[in-house]
Amino acid sequence: MTYLIKPRFLLLAIGLTCSPTHANDLFDILQLALENDPVLQQAEASYRANRETMIQTRSALLPNLGASASTTRLTSGPPSNIYDEITNPVTGETSRVLLQREHSFSRGVNNHNWGISLNQSLLNLSNWYNLQGAIAADRAAAVQLAAQEQELIVRVTVAYFDVLRARDTLEVNIQEEEAAQRSLEQASQREAVGLVPITDVYDAQAAYDLARNITILQTDFLRSQYEVLEAITGQAHPEIDVLRDDFPILEVDGSLAEWEDQAMKNSLALTAAEFNLQASRRALQARKSDRLPTIGATGRFDYFVTQPIVSQGIQIGGGASERSQLSLNLSIPIYSGGTLRSRQRAAQYNVMAAEESLELTRRQLTQNIRNAYRRVATDVLVIDQRQQSITSAQSSLEATELGAEVGTRNIVEVLRAREILYRALRAYADARYNYVIDSLLLKQAAGILTPQDVIELNAWLQEGE
Repeated sequence: MTYLIKPRFLLLAIGLTCSPTHANDLFDILQLALENDPVLQQAEASYRANRETMIQTRSALLPNLGASASTTRLTSGPPSNIYDEITNPVTGETSRVLLQREHSFSRGVNNHNWGISLNQSLLNLSNWYNLQGAIAADRAAAVQLAAQEQELIVRVTVAYFDVLRARDTLEVNIQEEEAAQRSLEQASQREAVGLVPITDVYDAQAAYDLARNITILQTDFLRSQYEVLEAITGQAHPEIDVLRDDFPILEVDGSLAEWEDQAMKNSLALTAAEFNLQASRRALQARKSDRLPTIGATGRFDYFVTQPIVSQGIQIGGGASERSQLSLNLSIPIYSGGTLRSRQRAAQYNVMAAEESLELTRRQLTQNIRNAYRRVATDVLVIDQRQQSITSAQSSLEATELGAEVGTRNIVEVLRAREILYRALRAYADARYNYVIDSLLLKQAAGILTPQDVIELNAWLQEGE
């Protein structure tokens, strides 16, 4: 891949041009997830934190400019006053004269200075390769973030259709429970007039109790599926749009070989592994360069202001002065206790690990794309077969019920035929949702999953009754 597409920004841009008619369709929920999903927010924050490493690495190649300033107050003197006896040669009188006052902070000298310094690395291959490695690692992190955004599309879609799957299953269970209740009522009425034995009532009661129990369990499961969706977006979605009955079930477009080739070109996981390998190789070059000489330049300018020191009436020093310095520094590492060689060996092992990781990613990608391709192809066949099974089960139930009315069939056979029909209905709904999810997983494995796929899928949703 020569460039990266950020699905999040693309999705938000598309969202500005779309005007969804319902607040709880797949597209709107995905937009909420992009803003509120903790997993994606954590991944984005980690990416931005890691990106700062590249900026910090680049700083080693850029000039470092600094400024400094100081002010100093200098005081000095004996701990006590110093006197001397002086004799007047004329009068012969002796007087005591103060030669030096004792130390006091009130009598001092203030000195000031400020300066600026500039340091620039002129030749340091280790820092250069460190920067190249950091850039490659940043690109790998960007690809991994894009993969997280694709993963969010899949997670939202799976959670959305798992809700619909649970709703459909519950609706079928309720229908089965109602049918079992009608059978129980009919069996009880027939048993009361002596048309059927009491065992038919018991069988019908057992079937109703089982259907009722399943309905209770499925109701709780549906609530849990709603909560999975709420955990992603941070908002409740009590009513969501349903998949239309005329949603097309199509064969996979293209051969398996074409999908494998497409995956090798576009897979985000493979691209990230390649960038990680590139970063490891640059890190190895940097460790090899640690033993090479480095050259740097330093420049500094200082300005000093000093106060004169007065001693016995005589001023010493004082005034302003300037100082500038330019230097060229050569550093040659000779021995560091084995640290440099150890770091180089560690970098070599990291390259080996990255190469194996790339090969593993390539093999897993081949396996994943083949499995995903076969699942979609199988889903198409299964959906067609399960449609036929519904027709067959419906015909069987009607014939069995008719036979029970004329006495050629019993209640157990009716219950069994009805169970087969409702099982076929649940299996058909399950197969449709498997097809939707597996189609997105196939595109994700190939690295071509985009928000447009969500928009196209969203067009096949309608408001539930």
